[in-house]
Order: sequence, then structure tokens, then C-alpha cells
Amino acid sequence: MRLNSPSRRRRGIVGAVATVATAAAVAASAIFISAPVAAAEPGAQPAPAAATAGTAQWLTGYWHNFDNKSVTMRVSEIPKAYNLVAIAFAENLAGTPGGVKFDVASAELGGYTNAQFKADVAAVRAEGRKVVLSVGGEKGNVIVSNATEAKNFADTVYATMQEFGFDGVDIDLEHGINAQYMTSALRQLSAKVGPSLILTMAPQTIDYQATSMGYYQLTLNVKDILTVTNTQYYNSGAMLGADGKVYSQGSVDFLTALSVIKLEMGLRPDQVGIGVPAVPKAAGGGYQPIANVVKAVDCLEKGINCGSFKPAKQYGKIGGVMTWSVNWDKTNNFELANVIGQRLGSGSGTPGPTEPTDGTTDGTTTDPGTTDPTDGTTDGTTDGTTDPGSVNCVSPAWSSSKVYTGGNKVSHNGSEYTAKWWTQGDTPGTNAVWNLVGACDPGTGPTDPGTTDPGTTEPTGTTCAPAWVAGSAYVGGATVSYQGSDYKARWWTQGETPGSATWGAWQLVAACS
Repeated sequence: MRLNSPSRRRRGIVGAVATVATAAAVAASAIFISAPVAAAEPGAQPAPAAATAGTAQWLTGYWHNFDNKSVTMRVSEIPKAYNLVAIAFAENLAGTPGGVKFDVASAELGGYTNAQFKADVAAVRAEGRKVVLSVGGEKGNVIVSNATEAKNFADTVYATMQEFGFDGVDIDLEHGINAQYMTSALRQLSAKVGPSLILTMAPQTIDYQATSMGYYQLTLNVKDILTVTNTQYYNSGAMLGADGKVYSQGSVDFLTALSVIKLEMGLRPDQVGIGVPAVPKAAGGGYQPIANVVKAVDCLEKGINCGSFKPAKQYGKIGGVMTWSVNWDKTNNFELANVIGQRLGSGSGTPGPTEPTDGTTDGTTTDPGTTDPTDGTTDGTTDGTTDPGSVNCVSPAWSSSKVYTGGNKVSHNGSEYTAKWWTQGDTPGTNAVWNLVGACDPGTGPTDPGTTDPGTTEPTGTTCAPAWVAGSAYVGGATVSYQGSDYKARWWTQGETPGSATWGAWQLVAACS
């Protein structure tokens, strides 16, 4: 796995991408990009610890277990601003499909031994920081595609965690991913480790350009045990943002418009991180000044310092920032650790739990759009009436203990809902995972005189458009029907279920019959 290439072991998407269709088509047309070698600057010192306790966010830095001619260093040299360290990388365990192993590359790292490494990891963790083992990278082609490989992955990662003292695992697979069996592997690992497991991911930008992508599905499948996902916002060319417009890498808009895709797909804000190169030579493309990264965090969290793209709402604290890599940052006197660490408060240790009142980290106790106490809706109003409850609902009643997958229909509090993705315990009407289909037939039961809440669609009785077909490709403007509603395509799409993504390709038009 270890290379002499100075850039990260990553696939780079060739050229600018103008549409989702083009993006999907070129995903397989990838090249390895390398850049000129940079020497370490003399006198580089670790960044000072940030001061504000209890307000920390994650600053994730990858540490090289190889010599790629940037600079080699020991784990003990990693600045305290990096409160989440990803050890790059685990390797395939020969003879065990899906299994991984790890040993320090002692010869490449000046005689650094496993025993010294373990002691350094323990010292970092004693400071309240976390250390995870990253699986993948450009050449780390670990394959988990069946039940046996899923079990092997969970067993060997857990054994490696115990041996070296790791807090968890980072999924950085770049050669395709089987969402079903990787989900199984990670849930098996979670069962072994328990709630202390740190689970991170480093997908590429292409991985969230369509709901059919493996990483997109995996992210939602494990969101209940996911710590943070840090998309690599580099080495990709141009991509579509949450608003369907094309944005070029290396800009504030690229970071914000693509981050909103994840922020609106069902993740908590604290699970969404921004991945950037530490210096220009750390990536084949997509580097931007560190000040731009701060602006992107400000834009997503507070709605300030945005570029041309401005999110429709302020999300509060996001998960943080990731960089490739700590080693590359050292060549620049740890500028990224200094600047971003201060902005995130990451030197104060491990981020605390999310707010108990609403599960977010935005500093508020009741978010806009939560359930109204009087009428069970999410329209932000109080109409003084009580919804009729489950009267003449066709779909089975929602159960908090049952597991639902995308497309399952349930009834709850007088309305029917469709699951957008895997879910368990998320109450319909109070969580983004459920798409409102419409009110149940009230029959002879009581009705709400307030009629349909603003933002929902009144049944129109119009004739439905042709039914959506999963295997068909649709261009922008195409109209289809799905589960009693008509949808209009915002842009080219194939395989994305209408109503499955808030910022997806399909726009709800109206109910139909």
C-alpha cells in the first residue's frame, strides 16, 4: 500500500463535471495524481492547544504510516489541535478476505517501533483526543462484499483496535463499496465495541452526487452509530451543489453547496465535516486558502462569509474539518492546525455530546420545523386544534421498535408517511427520514378545521403522470408519479426514488389519483 507519491493515495476525477450524469459517467475514469515534492520547513512547531473547553469540534488529521517525501513524524509530534487522528492506513490481511492488519512501517519511519507507536497513541488518548485506524486510501482495496468478509472485517478491526489502542475506524475505501455488507460489518463492530466506538468516513465528492451511490446508502444505514463523515472536497473537478448548480473545486461555494447535500440528507450537523488538503502539494487539485475553509464553516453554521451560494438556514455547529494530512501540515509550520484549530476549539479535547433537547449542536433548544405541541404538524404554527389521529389509515401504524427501509409506508397521528432510507425510532413528522404522503381518510372522525398545513400538498384529484421506473433515465423537466404523487425532475437522474431526498433530483408537484 505504501507509495512514494507525495500526494495522498487518492483517485482524482478527471476534468470538470457539468452534470450528475457526467459525474457518474466519469467516476470510473480516474487517475492517480502526484505533485512535486516539498521539503519540511525548518523549525516547525506544533500548534498551541485551543482554549475554550466544552465548545470543541473535530479537527481530523491523517498521519502517514509511510514516507512519501513530505515529512515523516511520530504520533507524539501531532499538535493538540488535532483532536481526532486517523492512522493511514490499514492493509489487507493475507488469507482472510475482508480482513485488515496494521504494523508500523518502522524502516520508513526511522526505526519507529510498534511499542513506541502504542505508547504514543495511549498518550494522545490520555489527553482526551481520539485515534482511529483508517481503512482504504488510494491503494487500500479492502473488499467487503459478502457475509463472511463482513465478519472478517469486524473481527480483525476489533482485534487491531485492542492491540494498538485505537478508538475506532475510518472508512476511506475508494474502489467501490458494498453498502449492504459494509453496513453489516460496521454494526458487528459496533456491537463488539459498544457506544464508545468512533466511526468516521472520508468519501469523495462523487459519492454524494446521487442517492444510488454506495457511500450515500452506507452513510444513512449507519447514521445512528456514525461520528462524522468528512468528504474530500478536492481532486474532483466541478460538481453539483445542493441547489443543482455546478460549482468548481477550490472555492467557498464548493465547500458549502456540497456540504448542504449531506446536511439535508438526514444527518445531524455534527456528523458533517469538510475535508481539505493542508497545502497545495497535498492534492492534485482543489486546494484553497485556509481562510476560505473558515469562511465555509461560518457560512454553514451562521450564514455569514458565504460566497454566491447561501444555505437556506443556519445549521449551527457542524462536525468540523478534516485534512490530508498532519504530515503535509507540518511542512507549512502547522498553519492549518493553528488557524482551523482555533476556529473549532479543537485543542480543548473531544467534542461533547449533542444537546439533549433536540439532538443538534446549534445552541438552541427547539429548532424551527419541530413538531407543534398542539396539532402534531411541522408547519411552525399553532392552530389550536387537535389532529384526528390514525383514522381510516391504510398503511400499518408506525412502531418505534421496528426497522424500516426506504419506500416503506406507515401511518402516524392521522397521516401517512414514506421512509426515505433505513430508520428505526425516528418519529414520522419530526424527522427528515419520513416523507409526508398526506392525511389519512378521516371517515366519520373529527377533522382539523385548519385544513392542510402550509408547505404540504392538498390532494388535487388530478390524473397521475406515468409511473416512475427505477431503471429509466429522466432529464430535467420530466414528470412522473410515485405512490400517489406527481414529481418533476430538476435535472438528469436515474435510480433516485422520488421523494427520497430533500435536495434530490425530484420536486414534489402535487398529489394525484
